Amino acid sequence: MHVPTGAVPVPLHLGELHAYEQALTLLLAFGPFVLLGIVVWVRRREDGRAVTQEDPGTSGSPSRTADGSERLG
Repeated sequence: MHVPTGAVPVPLHLGELHAYEQALTLLLAFGPFVLLGIVVWVRRREDGRAVTQEDPGTSGSPSRTADGSERLG
């Protein structure tokens, strides 16, 4: 079987994207990172609230006591 070579040129660029295609491209490119940022932000807020509810007397690192000394255990 003979395969013609170079008979039909293949365009490498099909022209400008339509507005909805540009929006879809941006959504697919950056959407996962935006979603990940939102998830991290929400989880950090939940974790911060959990630490505050567990030990409201201390501020800062949960491994230190109110006077700044290390906890034993």
